[in-house]
Amino acid sequence: MSSSFSEHLIGQSPKSSPSAAGKGVQIVDADERNFMAEVIEASQSIPVLVDFWAPWCAPCRQLGPVIEKVVQAAGGRVKLVKVDVEANQSLAAQLGQLGLPLQSIPVVVAFWKGQVLDLFQGAQPESEIRRFVESLLKLAGGAMPATEILAAGKHALAEGQAEQAVGLFAQVLDTEAENPEAWSGMIRSLISLNETESAEEALSQVPEKLLTHPEITGAKAALELHRESQAAASELDGLRSAGNANPDDLGLKMKLAAALNGAGFRAEAAEILLEILKKDREWEDGAAKTELLRFFEAWGHTDPITLTARRKLSSLLFS
Repeated sequence: MSSSFSEHLIGQSPKSSPSAAGKGVQIVDADERNFMAEVIEASQSIPVLVDFWAPWCAPCRQLGPVIEKVVQAAGGRVKLVKVDVEANQSLAAQLGQLGLPLQSIPVVVAFWKGQVLDLFQGAQPESEIRRFVESLLKLAGGAMPATEILAAGKHALAEGQAEQAVGLFAQVLDTEAENPEAWSGMIRSLISLNETESAEEALSQVPEKLLTHPEITGAKAALELHRESQAAASELDGLRSAGNANPDDLGLKMKLAAALNGAGFRAEAAEILLEILKKDREWEDGAAKTELLRFFEAWGHTDPITLTARRKLSSLLFS
């Protein structure tokens, strides 16, 4: 649209409303009083997405959490403003007269420098919304660097937000198909989601030249360990009971460590292997140490549990 929205939206207060509770500083609610401030004025310095929705609209409820997730992942480079058209019918009517298709919601409109850059209608998959936001950022000259997306993906995975991490690593791979850290992160995220087949498929798509890279060999080790440990995890309760009854059975402790790892009790699995090493470092040609080192590779060498267990291993071996 060639004319500025600020020329038509008159009589609105320039005062900004506080951010919607619990939604973060880049996600706010707007109404007729603060639309100018939160959208038109704000878009002079940051791209703004406006999500037009209503409480009775099922696709709106489906779209809302997804678009919020994508905006949060953008790390402050884009702002999301949510407008309830049911509660703000006068504002919706004004915007409708300016050509916005608000008769069929949800509608998401991208503003930059007071102008509409793009829009989409209806609920969309996360991948499409990511592409929409990335396109907006490029047009506004603020595309999120791959290194920052990668860092956000690693942080999300470390915080247990594996689904969000998958989306972030996919963004990196869209532009850097030979990024070993992104491939590794993708595979590890899918493992965390227990999507073993998807993780195997991702591994099969890794470029051949990357297969010997430490990030990829580590991810492959994580996948192999996940397969083995999942089978053992189903026996965890029985192995715990048997281990309590036979505390000197080191072979049983090895099986218990595998089951604990498969069930997600990684720190406890490491402690079991360290206990074996305290009892007998050379048992089965150092099998406990070999298994612990395999755990480290699978978990990642900078993983907090790896770092803690490695310190204990060093103290044990060099004491």
